[in-house]
Amino acid sequence: MSESQGSARPTTPPRERTTAIRQRLAELRGPTAVPRPLDARALAALAANPGCRRRALLDGAGVDKGALAEALGSPSAAFGQSQFAIARGNTFEARVKSDGGTELLRLLHEHTGGEAPKDAAVPDLAAAGPEGRAARTALALREATAAGGWTLLDHPMLALEVAGSPAYLEPDAVVVAPDGRWTVVEIKSFPMIDAAADPAKVGAAARQAAVYVLALERVAGLLGDTPGPADRVAHSVLLVCPKDFSNLPTASLVDVRKQLSVTRRQLARLTRIEEIADALAPGASFALDRPAPELAETVESVPAAYAPECLAACELAFHCRDRARAVDAVTALGRGLRAELGGLTSVGAVLDAARGRAGDPSDPAVAALRRAAALRAEALEGATVGGAVCR
Repeated sequence: MSESQGSARPTTPPRERTTAIRQRLAELRGPTAVPRPLDARALAALAANPGCRRRALLDGAGVDKGALAEALGSPSAAFGQSQFAIARGNTFEARVKSDGGTELLRLLHEHTGGEAPKDAAVPDLAAAGPEGRAARTALALREATAAGGWTLLDHPMLALEVAGSPAYLEPDAVVVAPDGRWTVVEIKSFPMIDAAADPAKVGAAARQAAVYVLALERVAGLLGDTPGPADRVAHSVLLVCPKDFSNLPTASLVDVRKQLSVTRRQLARLTRIEEIADALAPGASFALDRPAPELAETVESVPAAYAPECLAACELAFHCRDRARAVDAVTALGRGLRAELGGLTSVGAVLDAARGRAGDPSDPAVAALRRAAALRAEALEGATVGGAVCR
């Protein structure tokens, strides 16, 4: 393929393109709205549902989806930590990092070996704005790697491009070991009882940590590190939790290679933010002070990919569920079932295919539905006792 046959996207300088995207997203968000930061938890949820352009655009623009749901007349899906849990988590994190991170480094050395930790450097990562903090973090990583000692980066700032828009992420900590390895540290307030924690919570923490690892690999690549990013950044993260029912810290290494691979692939599938925004009508905005009908029209103009899993990850889930049910979409029944049904996208079409009223008999999904319907009818007929059907 010649250069003239390549991508038709105009070659805009990265800085100018980033500025243009930010201006466009600010217009969509509304002139007075404060942008909501796109954190690792939201990125992990977005990566789990890459087909949802609505969430990609709203998160990219920093729209408060909870407030948007209320403005649309729908309840905001309740998830996340209570204020009590947040306060408890902050107290536990402060204890883990106290005394220059001595206990944290001991836990990491206990699981990884190598040179015994002594006094660790804790560089100041303060800077103006997220861009400045990300640049300061990159410099601190370079200096710590060159120094060849233990370094604790407390709440560093990492930058990652998501769907063509920059996102800034803040892990609990990153530790640089004397051998130059960078390890992400996740500090959680749920307990490890008998050295094991709730698998669902560990899985969620691993998906979140995988986003941080991906961002760290980007930093290593920009620094031109040798060895390469994949060798510099550890693919096992240190998960620190309270031990049993105490407030004493314990830890476990969690391999996030699977989550990292999935997250990298899913984020690469996201449609670029500017492409989604360009498809909107002129003057479209998610500003919360707009009339509800106009706001609903703008929201509905952006395609969504609702699934029941959204209820645990997106504030707009109830609104999207109502719309999915209103059009009889099979997505409301779950991604697994939707994948099995092929081209049958509505519940009505599924029932018609099962009853032989529509559908191509050679379609495997249609054939399976008709077979299931025949088996059900046969079972019900056989269960008839004394004129009554046991259902």
